[in-house]
Amino acid sequence: MESLETKGDIKSAFELLGGERILKARIRNAMDAHDAITHGLDTKALFYMISSVSLLESHGALQKAIGVSLRTLQRHKASKNTRRLSIEQSSRTWRFAEIFSLAVRVMGSEEAAEAWLDKPAIGLSNRKPIDLLQTSAGAEAVEEYLTRIEYGVYA
Repeated sequence: MESLETKGDIKSAFELLGGERILKARIRNAMDAHDAITHGLDTKALFYMISSVSLLESHGALQKAIGVSLRTLQRHKASKNTRRLSIEQSSRTWRFAEIFSLAVRVMGSEEAAEAWLDKPAIGLSNRKPIDLLQTSAGAEAVEEYLTRIEYGVYA
């Protein structure tokens, strides 16, 4: 079974989404994460992450990373409906949390990780990492590039 310090850093992603207090579940490994995602993450977890990652409040970043606009989320919050994200939105939310956690570890701080995500990267064909998160292939490329940076392999 996976430990908490596996690919994408499950523990950090869990905490970025509000931990047990917000998610109402214990996520210790990939199977726990899978179960939470297929159940649908509560929108509160996404709002919690947005409050921690200011980049997601910028124009279009949330739409690119998660597939939902900030305006749509704000309407749901205003209606006071308890809402769960779709499986796709939950999966993209979790994936962003993993990638952001990895970026923080590699770049050294949340501020540096946010700046890196919003700046064209040579190793990503001069594309902004945040723009690549629209697809699973792009997200995988970002994650692989971060891993190369972490281990000192830039090419």
